[in-house]
Amino acid sequence: MPRPFTPKVVTANRLLEGDAVWRTVTGDWSPRLSDAELIEDARTAELRLLEAAAEAHLVVGAYLADATKAETGPKPTHFREAFRTRGPSNYAHGKQADIQEKT
Repeated sequence: MPRPFTPKVVTANRLLEGDAVWRTVTGDWSPRLSDAELIEDARTAELRLLEAAAEAHLVVGAYLADATKAETGPKPTHFREAFRTRGPSNYAHGKQADIQEKT
């Protein structure tokens, strides 16, 4: 028996900077998971992944990641995706530096 489909987002890394990005409803790439399109059916998910793979000049390593709906947009269900939203872990720069400046 096949497993039921769980909601997904398309994620990848920017080709030049390496930053984690998520595909939006308009087909753009955003550095914020909250901007991502939450995909709720398998056919649409596969189509969006194929579209992302065709953008090898912009992103690398596109894949489908499990997510859930939240008030602020999609929310990761796996620690790996939550970790990717925070940016590099070796020192505070990029997303981490932005967070430190706001606090």
